[in-house]
Amino acid sequence: MGFLLHHSIDEAADRNPEREAFRFARCSLSYAELVDRANRLANVLVEQGVAPHDRVGIYMNKCLELPVALYGILKAGAAYVPIDPTAPPARVQFIVEDCGIRHLITDPSHARKVARVAVDVPELQHVIGADAPTNVAAESKISFTAWQAVDAVVEAVQRVDPVQRVDPAVQLVEQDLAYIMYTSGSTGVPKGLMHTHASGLAYARLSAREYGVMPTDRLGNHSPLHFDMSTFEYLTGPLCGATTVIIPEEVTMFPRSLAELIEQEQLTFWYSVPLALIQLLEQGGIEDRDLSSLRWVLFGGEPFAPKHLARLAELWPNARFSNSYGPAEVNQCTAYHLPDDFDREQSIPIGPVWPGAEGLIVDGEDRTVEPGEPGELLIRAPTMMRGYWARPDLNQQAFFRQVLFTDFEKVFYRTGDLVRDRGDGHLIFLGRRDRLVKVRGYRVELDEVEAVLNALPDVAEAAAVDLRDEEGQVTIFAAVLLREGSRVDANALRRGAAKRLSVYAVPSRIEIRGELPRTGSGKINRTALREDLG
Repeated sequence: MGFLLHHSIDEAADRNPEREAFRFARCSLSYAELVDRANRLANVLVEQGVAPHDRVGIYMNKCLELPVALYGILKAGAAYVPIDPTAPPARVQFIVEDCGIRHLITDPSHARKVARVAVDVPELQHVIGADAPTNVAAESKISFTAWQAVDAVVEAVQRVDPVQRVDPAVQLVEQDLAYIMYTSGSTGVPKGLMHTHASGLAYARLSAREYGVMPTDRLGNHSPLHFDMSTFEYLTGPLCGATTVIIPEEVTMFPRSLAELIEQEQLTFWYSVPLALIQLLEQGGIEDRDLSSLRWVLFGGEPFAPKHLARLAELWPNARFSNSYGPAEVNQCTAYHLPDDFDREQSIPIGPVWPGAEGLIVDGEDRTVEPGEPGELLIRAPTMMRGYWARPDLNQQAFFRQVLFTDFEKVFYRTGDLVRDRGDGHLIFLGRRDRLVKVRGYRVELDEVEAVLNALPDVAEAAAVDLRDEEGQVTIFAAVLLREGSRVDANALRRGAAKRLSVYAVPSRIEIRGELPRTGSGKINRTALREDLG
């Protein structure tokens, strides 16, 4: 059994080379083809100077080249860094600079944006996946390599031996860096989560065991690569030799098209935030579709209203439903498999801490709470990240160290989530300890939203709060005080925020006010603001 993430596709190709590894828009890559193309890309990256532990960006829309990029980077010994293709240029530039990215893999639709980023980030040297756009700024020394040139690599070897796979065979160990995912940061600065081959592979193995993934399964990839849920399809699927169907973004936006794809592709696994399932339920016309192929439906990222879940269970009686929980820092750490007679009036538990992990529930003084009492969940698991990229300050705060004896300690990640044990080992999620919320499954720091609004020239002060509707869906509201003499309107403020924030983090509504509610000490009273809106 392999000890590096890319060993999964090599072993799958050896077992069943013709099995489909990934599908997209009715085109596919077999495991043999995936290994071949990943090896070619790895050779190009090595020839361009990529060394072990380098970071290589993936900045592209969903396509069949995504898994090629991911596994090609790993085979070159580097770590992949997925970048939201819808992110504003300032955020893309920050990630490229912060992570020291010299090589970026993209698609033709993003070539011009990448060229503009390269003007301000001279460290970015090579772009793979597109031809150089016309009128590239003269001061940019960036080189472009199209996919056709990558696929032409090692043709001479292939002609001599058509089944020879030219693998760079870079020397790595399982503790080496595999990928970095950037999430919202409380100071307005995104933070990168470092995962190793060991943590990624541990998640793939544990999730494969927990959900019984088989080579015959067909996994629906609803989440984009920069969203941590996608690791189930991109890492667990190949480990099991299963087929992953990458769902085009335009299909995810139309529930009826999505239901049609599930039926046509005969998906057996589904994993998404609850909102996608609610939209399928209410707008997808699933009553008229044969979706009996679904055998397991996973959801996570935010609470799921039991009434919607009950209706789905009635429509999909062949499927098993599971509430999957875990911050991106630990991949996943609990799962609650819904029984047929689950209580439709109570919130859905997040389940027990799964085998191979350990959880503690502690109070504000890091003391273990009594059974049934609320507290913060701490997690120790092989799936846990190495730490935050270049952020020793955050690493100091993020981990709890329990010393057992001299030179030996247990290290737990502080999830920031408040839970209580209902008495049988199953945990009930109570909310966030801090100000991180989830919107459509994406993590958003309300402090980051405020930091971006406060940075706008016309804003004197801003406060952001999360609001929940009766279905439990979260939206972000912001109240703003303008600088004296400013005449800017709320729409202009939203446009300004959209230049720095991902689309899901931009407040749904911004209200310009003459004053903000205050506490006795003069601080903004966000609780009062939320109550005022409710």
